[in-house]
Amino acid sequence: MKRFLDVFCLLGSFVYAAAHGNVSASDFHLKGDFLIGGLFNVHHVSTPANQDRPEVTDCSTQPFLLSSYRRLQLMRFAVEEINNSTDLLPNVTLGYDIFDHCSDTQNFPGIFKLISVDNVIQLHGKPVEQQPKVMAVVGPYTSTEARTLAPLLTMNLIPIVSYGASSSVFSRKQNFPSFLRTLHPNKNPIEAIVSIVQYFHWRWVAFLHVDNDYGNDGRQLFIERIQDTDICLGYTKSIGYLTDYTSMFKQIESQRIGVIIVLVVGWAAEALITSAIRLNVTDKVWIAGEAWSLNKNLPKLKGIESIGTVLGIAEPLVAIPGFSQFIHSTWEKRQCERGEEPMFCNQACSCSGFSAQELVAADPSFSFPVYAAVHAVARALHEILQCRLDGCKKNITVYPHMVLSELKKSNFTLLNDRIEFDENGDPLHKFYSIVFWSHRGEAEEVGIYKFNPSFHFFINNSKIRWYSNDKVPTSLCSPECTVGHAQNQAGIHKCCFTCEICPNGTYVNSTEDPYTCVPCKEAEWSAAGSTSCLLRAVEYVAFTDTESILIIIGACALVLLTVAMSVVFAINYNTPIVRSAGGPMCFLILGCLSLSSMSVFFYFGEPTSSFCMMRTLPFVLFYTVCLACFVVRSFQIVCIFKIAAKIPKLHSWWTKYHGQWLFIAGAFATQALFLLINSTSFPTEPYRDLNFYPDKILLVCGTKLKVASMSLVLLLLLCILCFIFSYMGKDLPKNYNEAKSITFCLLLLVLTWIVFATVFTLYRGKHIHTLNSLAILSSLYSFLWWYFFPKCYMIVFQPHKNTQKYFQGLIQSYTKTISQ
Repeated sequence: MKRFLDVFCLLGSFVYAAAHGNVSASDFHLKGDFLIGGLFNVHHVSTPANQDRPEVTDCSTQPFLLSSYRRLQLMRFAVEEINNSTDLLPNVTLGYDIFDHCSDTQNFPGIFKLISVDNVIQLHGKPVEQQPKVMAVVGPYTSTEARTLAPLLTMNLIPIVSYGASSSVFSRKQNFPSFLRTLHPNKNPIEAIVSIVQYFHWRWVAFLHVDNDYGNDGRQLFIERIQDTDICLGYTKSIGYLTDYTSMFKQIESQRIGVIIVLVVGWAAEALITSAIRLNVTDKVWIAGEAWSLNKNLPKLKGIESIGTVLGIAEPLVAIPGFSQFIHSTWEKRQCERGEEPMFCNQACSCSGFSAQELVAADPSFSFPVYAAVHAVARALHEILQCRLDGCKKNITVYPHMVLSELKKSNFTLLNDRIEFDENGDPLHKFYSIVFWSHRGEAEEVGIYKFNPSFHFFINNSKIRWYSNDKVPTSLCSPECTVGHAQNQAGIHKCCFTCEICPNGTYVNSTEDPYTCVPCKEAEWSAAGSTSCLLRAVEYVAFTDTESILIIIGACALVLLTVAMSVVFAINYNTPIVRSAGGPMCFLILGCLSLSSMSVFFYFGEPTSSFCMMRTLPFVLFYTVCLACFVVRSFQIVCIFKIAAKIPKLHSWWTKYHGQWLFIAGAFATQALFLLINSTSFPTEPYRDLNFYPDKILLVCGTKLKVASMSLVLLLLLCILCFIFSYMGKDLPKNYNEAKSITFCLLLLVLTWIVFATVFTLYRGKHIHTLNSLAILSSLYSFLWWYFFPKCYMIVFQPHKNTQKYFQGLIQSYTKTISQ
């Protein structure tokens, strides 16, 4: 490896020795106390290299780039301006060695000359003892050139101040310790481009890039930048010498991409745009990178308006005072051809065919970065040589690494622009202009993107003339979903989707997550197609509701009626009707009916644990006593008229041991025991019913049928027994109708609860509590109205039937009938 390097470097020295000469009058060389190297791609290799033997590319035979030649002249102007200054480097002159760097990989002789020490490349000895020909190098232009040449210049820590290499790789100081630049790395223009795309709400874009370090790095940064945004990269393609533009544009068109981001250098941009015009590519928005956004030729091409609207980002144009005069004054004296003495390799150009005015008006991109790079080196020398108004200390030996150290500390103002580098060698203070290619063939500034020291982004929409009748074009893979619809991604791109309406109970937040229908919380609800959830209304039957008031009035009326009937029965206690209705048992039934009505009052108002318990306990407990009384009454009626005659011993036992009261007490005790077990082991608690209404919360009492089954079975058993006994007495005397009345009351009772059970299975709204209280009230009124009221009517309005003689006549008549 060492031998290879020796041979390689000897080749460079030989090339220099063969072509060495004094070319002080050329555009490429100027003598001075300190030399600055310059690398400019004045020419450009337009076709891929296809060599069958090693040779150096003759740049002067390649296509000429006027914009790059303008940058070269800017470096010459900056050096002359510094040499004419009395305060920057007094009594010290700067010189330069500039090379036409037209190829990324084949222009090494010029680099060998720049790094040579006394025209020889030394591989041995300490680097600090070597003093190369130049103190710093301005350039090169492209990232690939910089990446190729940087290792050679880094050997002696020769500062490289690039004006065009923007690949992010150069920010790694461990790999490129002597690299600085006066334009921003790719991450900054990519940020500006993404901001433009987001500002106009474009989602579906293509990214075209030149196939080199600059373009590939920009593409990678763009992909990383849009990962957490709503921008999708629908198509990406690298542009080179052999790009098939027909196929490329067909794919862009087939994917309906309306925005094309183009990160290429000048020659690639010209090939791309001319192909787009030739292939009739229309109605696109083109976003140009800083390398070609200020191109002077493309906006004036015939048919350029047909391709759509061109926006771009550009280094802000800074007017450099005196440059135009410098060009005009030196144009006649310039020596573009070879002088009397031979020029070094690639220090010649074919500069004919354009005027000084055309040179001044050429693409100004990267002009100020060149100007700033030369001044930064001069400022570094100013600090090293300890320059004052009376001059600089020329006795100080200057090494490139000393210049590098001072360059890193740069902090000065140049043409109202702050020149300062961060720890990575990237400029700190900068902003981009956002430009628009107008119909006049010019790049007009329409906005600004400032990222340091504070962020500022602005676009003046009124200055942009869109191809779509001044309406901002759209670029979407799929149309935006209507409100309340979630995006269901189709394929690998999140911008391509179908729209699905979010069902009830869910919502979509398009700003945070447009792909998910988010379920509402338990206490919230939403209709189909909602963008947010609403709080559910809490419902229960209030005491102030109309139906509540009516039922409470009915319950109070029932209590009053029972009291009234009790008074009537008490006054007529010894009459046959009262005794046949049950005598003292009537007062027990009426009292239990009145106590049962207490349950009705607890069905209204916000449920609590005590309310839930009182809804069932009074009714079930006291209604059990009522049913037990009617079972006894039914049994006694049958016993008196049928069993007493046939089974006298049973009647005797029943009468002797007061069987009716034992039965009633047993039923009451059993039911009380069941209710005690239920209330202690499985208490009924209020809960929030979230299932019946999507937009409401019902406050209800939990009902566990399994827990209450014992109490219900007891009530059902009493009903069955009562019905059996009362039905057995259906053929009793017509006017003696206790059994018939009880049967009819039981039928009403059963019918009431069948209706309620049917409604309960179909409807669970808040009014089910109203119906439940109504069913209870109906159960109480059925006995009160159809059993007790007829008897009260006979007592008050038919007193002749309330006599002992009348009842004995009925009994004797019935006894004769059944004995025959």
